[in-house]
Amino acid sequence: MILPIVAYGDPVLKTEAKDIDQDHPELDLLIANMWETMYEADGVGLAGPQVGQSIRIFVCDGSPFGEGEKADPSCEGFKRVMINPVIFDESEERTEMDEGCLSIPGIREAVERPVSISVEYYNARWELIEERLSGLAARIVQHENDHLDGVLITDHVNPMRRRLLHGKLRDIGLGKVPADYRMRYPSVKRK
Repeated sequence: MILPIVAYGDPVLKTEAKDIDQDHPELDLLIANMWETMYEADGVGLAGPQVGQSIRIFVCDGSPFGEGEKADPSCEGFKRVMINPVIFDESEERTEMDEGCLSIPGIREAVERPVSISVEYYNARWELIEERLSGLAARIVQHENDHLDGVLITDHVNPMRRRLLHGKLRDIGLGKVPADYRMRYPSVKRK
C-alpha cells in the first residue's frame, strides 16, 4: 500500500525517533509499504518519520546510481533496510552535494557530509550488520539517518539561506506545492 509522505512542517519530522525491537507490530507490512511508497515517489530512500512513524527504520535503494556510464561504484547493488542504525567512524574528508527530500518537494540544497562512514544496523531478518560505506551510498544513509534524528536538509544550510527558503517551506506546509506522489500536509484541514 502506498503511504502518504509527511510534508515539511509536521512535528514528526523534527522528533528523534525511537528504537524498535523484533516484536514491533506489522513490521514486515510497514517495510513492504515503505518500499512501494518510495518507488512510487521516485525516491532513493524513505525513513519511518516520513510516513508518520517515529521509529528508527529506513529503506534505501541507490542501485540505479551504480549502473551506466556515470556509475558510482558504491551504489552497485546497494539496497538496504536499516533498523536502529548507528553511524560511527566518520571520515575527516567531507564533500558537498545537492540533496533533495521527498518531504520537501521542489527544494534541493547543498549539504556537506563525510565521504565515508561505518554503520551498524539490523536488517529486515534482524541480523546485526556492520559495514563501511563511501561515496553516494554513504550520503544516502546519512540523509536517511538524519530523518531518524529529526534533522532535515534545511537544517544543514546557513541561517541566511534558510530565511530565503522560508516562503517556499511555508507553502509546502500549507500544501501549496505540487508533488507527483501522495502527501500528508500538516496545515491542511482534514475532513
